[in-house]
Amino acid sequence: MLFLATTINYMDRQVLSLTWKDFIAPEFAWSDEDYGRITSLFSLVYAISMLLAGKFMDIVGVRRGYAWAVALWSLGAMLHAFCGIATCGVLTGVWTADFNGAKETLHNFGVAGLPITTISIYMFLACRFIMAIGQAGNFPAAVKVTTEYFPKRDRAYTISIFNNGASVGALIAPVTIPVLANNFGWEMAFIAVGAVGYLWMLLWIIFYVRPQHNDYVNQAEYDYILQDDDMSDELPPNKSEDNTEPVTQERIGILRSLTMRHTWALIIGRFMTDGVWWFFLFWTPIYIYDFYGYTADSTTGMGLIVMLYLISMLSVLGGYLPTHLMTKQGLTPNASRSRSMFLFALIELIGFLAVPLGTYSPWLFVTVVGIMAAAHQSWSANLYSMIGDYFPRNSIGTVTGINGMAGGAASYLVMLSSGSLLAYAANAGETFHFMGYEGKQAAYMIVFCCFAMMYLIGWGLMRLIIPDDAQTDR
Repeated sequence: MLFLATTINYMDRQVLSLTWKDFIAPEFAWSDEDYGRITSLFSLVYAISMLLAGKFMDIVGVRRGYAWAVALWSLGAMLHAFCGIATCGVLTGVWTADFNGAKETLHNFGVAGLPITTISIYMFLACRFIMAIGQAGNFPAAVKVTTEYFPKRDRAYTISIFNNGASVGALIAPVTIPVLANNFGWEMAFIAVGAVGYLWMLLWIIFYVRPQHNDYVNQAEYDYILQDDDMSDELPPNKSEDNTEPVTQERIGILRSLTMRHTWALIIGRFMTDGVWWFFLFWTPIYIYDFYGYTADSTTGMGLIVMLYLISMLSVLGGYLPTHLMTKQGLTPNASRSRSMFLFALIELIGFLAVPLGTYSPWLFVTVVGIMAAAHQSWSANLYSMIGDYFPRNSIGTVTGINGMAGGAASYLVMLSSGSLLAYAANAGETFHFMGYEGKQAAYMIVFCCFAMMYLIGWGLMRLIIPDDAQTDR
């Protein structure tokens, strides 16, 4: 269920990136900078919402909280389809339920007019904000569920499995969304993908039960979940009629969390790296179009994106590595995650080769990006697992939210700065140089060089705060 929710989450995010260049931009006269502004503000709202969503999950519990989150982001996703109608109504006073009718009215009004671009951006931003608020609940809820059902040694592996939903969602999206947009209009792509979320929500409400209330969890399994001695008092064995969150320990609030050094180590690890994944998600289809001429709905374009995310699914091996180190070498959770994350940071150095190899073949480019994406997802799974290592279960959502807010803030900065840099480089043309490249290619080279170094810098800063043998704050 966590894997499916994450898959749907990322499919909803990908609809815009796979339709804006070929379908939406010609209709509303968007530029790269407009798109960068939309994606960056989405990241900002997502970041702020993560802080509140995490706290919300700790208060109401994941059964109800997760359902509310999916319902809200699915609504926001589906509302994108009506942005054309809303733009038409605001500018011309003609409100119609017909998508094609709205397009024709806008075209007659003047498709190149600034008001159309501006109003349409505001409409899409409103929908993106609704979606961002809902999607902010996905990872706090999912990470909280893994701490309820799995001991420390299994969490990174478990998180890497559901976290691969991000790759699968991004993999399915390019082979389905352009097809939907081509045959039924870009509006139906938003509606179809958004509607799937409501089916998931129904199944979640029906089937999810916490382990101490779950008749299918036997005593041996329950004892396995409780094998960590310092967590054994957080899941009382007594059953109750409801499925609410047990209050067995003092819940750690946002302000108190921010006084703990482990929180700041996690914040740094997330802030330094999350923007990389979001850039891959939102800008890779644009890179493929700009430099190789393959549109999102072309066979080669879809094949390139599919290959990238197939490679990224190797992250499940990175999620299993700490479990192997704990089981076979007897390392502590903190030490095993530290050494694993150092390896992933070294792998990210391949980013220096992304643009150079990409000059020979787009397949080489997506191979490099896919390896970077796999290393990032492995890094991310271990970061999420560290929250459960350091904090009690009844505060997992809160700390995950703080962590996610840091990542969202970084993503906002990356999206905004990348959009501005690429727009500037495109206008400057041959006068913009970097390491032998010109124009937009030089800008991409700058971006990938920064990405290659961010993980090692982040790992070093985290280790300054939490050495391998550090004890928890609890």
